[in-house]
Amino acid sequence: MKDKLLCEIYKSSRKEEMYLYVDKRKGLTEVPEALLEHFGKAIPAMTMILTADKTLARTSGAAVMEAIAEQGFYLQMPPAKEDYMLDLYRTPTEARY
Repeated sequence: MKDKLLCEIYKSSRKEEMYLYVDKRKGLTEVPEALLEHFGKAIPAMTMILTADKTLARTSGAAVMEAIAEQGFYLQMPPAKEDYMLDLYRTPTEARY
């Protein structure tokens, strides 16, 4: 694994807080077509120099760099909803007057 990587980060047009990290030199060429269909339009969000010791919001620079080296991309999924938030969608509400 290299010690630095010029990384392009794309935001999904379909799912909030879903991001795709790729090597800027290769772009989206190594991302499977099925993933791109699910991801929607890839909106450029940021370009950064990634190092193994860099701390990111939900992962480490080393994990992202390893995934890009192995499969050509790193997919960051949205955070899981808290259980109490899911209950708001599951429980039918009743109007009480």
